[in-house]
Amino acid sequence: MFSYRSLQLGDLETLCSFPQNEEELYFMFPKAVYPLTPDQIEEVVKNRLEPTVILCNQEVVSYANFYDHDGESCWLGNVIVSPEYRGKGVSQYLIGIMENIGREKLKVQKIKLVCHNTNTRGILFYMKHGFKPYDISLRVKPSGEYIAGLHMEKYL
Repeated sequence: MFSYRSLQLGDLETLCSFPQNEEELYFMFPKAVYPLTPDQIEEVVKNRLEPTVILCNQEVVSYANFYDHDGESCWLGNVIVSPEYRGKGVSQYLIGIMENIGREKLKVQKIKLVCHNTNTRGILFYMKHGFKPYDISLRVKPSGEYIAGLHMEKYL
């Protein structure tokens, strides 16, 4: 049902339509300004590894990438799923693909991520898929509100 490939320039407009509000964009891409634009994605991708899209019937339905690869681990970032495909198995497929890419291409032993404490659905999803919390950091939303960034990791 799903397939994957590397991000292409033509995918950017579609990805920009996924965050439905400022909070969703913050979960996906904390440094971005709502509404998301192709230029913002292009700029961040310059410093990212393996930008990957998930397709359903050749339609882009999800996206993620890696950053801060240190040989042993890397961080999963910019994770987002199309609103129409949430709850339909896309996230699970995406995480599985990114774990395979991390293990096979980047040769890492663990994947790390940050999930914000206000993203309960995300925290529960990552825990269900084997990610364990190991640290917390202070984050500031665009509104100025303080929240916690829950640092999670999974050994591959």
